[in-house]
Amino acid sequence: MSWAASTVWWLVCGALVAVELASGTFYLLMLALGAAAAALAAHAGASLTTQLVCAAIVGGGAVTAWHLRRLRQPAAPPAEANPDVNLDIGAHVQVRHWNADGTTRIQHRGASWAARHDGGEMPMPGNHVIVAVHGSELVLRRAPPH
Repeated sequence: MSWAASTVWWLVCGALVAVELASGTFYLLMLALGAAAAALAAHAGASLTTQLVCAAIVGGGAVTAWHLRRLRQPAAPPAEANPDVNLDIGAHVQVRHWNADGTTRIQHRGASWAARHDGGEMPMPGNHVIVAVHGSELVLRRAPPH
């Protein structure tokens, strides 16, 4: 029993998608597009060389396009300051008083937290925004006036 070339390409495409799902490497999906293009070329009766060229051009082009797109995007902030990682970032809190060393204790989400001031200016009581979380310590910055 011999398989048609298109069947082999569809199996390669499926395998690349399965490995991508297990690893989270989005580039494998781009290579799967190349394998799908080769499978379509095989369905159209193209030679093996043409199928390989289709896979290389479509898969390689998709990988290159995705890589260039990622290069143009700004780098994500570190996890400690990334609101996609830590949902506390961006939350507003009230500070009643600051210690001389720029630290305080605040109530946030029903618990008492250690916090420190971020910035060169003198910390003042009032409305602040959480800009980062270092371990169990919140980093606060004075909230802009409304």
